[in-house]
Amino acid sequence: VGGTRMNRKETTEFLSNLLVQRKLAGKYYASEVTLDFGCGKGKEKRVDFIQFVPKNQSTSGIEKGEFVFYEVKSCKADYHSGNGLTFEGERNYIVTTMETYKQILHEKPWEVGVYVACPEDRDIVDEFENPTPLDDITVWWTLKIAMEAHPKDRQRSMSQLLFYMLRSGK
Repeated sequence: VGGTRMNRKETTEFLSNLLVQRKLAGKYYASEVTLDFGCGKGKEKRVDFIQFVPKNQSTSGIEKGEFVFYEVKSCKADYHSGNGLTFEGERNYIVTTMETYKQILHEKPWEVGVYVACPEDRDIVDEFENPTPLDDITVWWTLKIAMEAHPKDRQRSMSQLLFYMLRSGK
């Protein structure tokens, strides 16, 4: 089964939808979040998705919550574009295709994890060896962790990040 190859925009949309459907649906998250808005032209940073994960619903559980940043990268050129490699959460992930993961594997920051689009019934190692074309409509796609994120200390306050998420309105 093969069709036309997805272009960069279609691949980004495919990966973003997969992230929302498989990882973020029913969770606290926002998309296209701008950090440092109004600090001067060129100073703003954008992140594709931010998820807030409280420990529980108590006051202390909310205070101990963590932020996970996700950057969607459709290809190696997208990764190197200089846009959106904002990794300021306790955990940070690149969401990409297996093909792109193989190309950027040794270039990404060591603490940043990677989610890759992978057929649900396929082992990630097999997918690494022989990636499935994204336009294969017979496949039930999901995201699998190719590399776990290493937690890091966040520099921004919880209030600030929650405000940025609310302001994004998405």
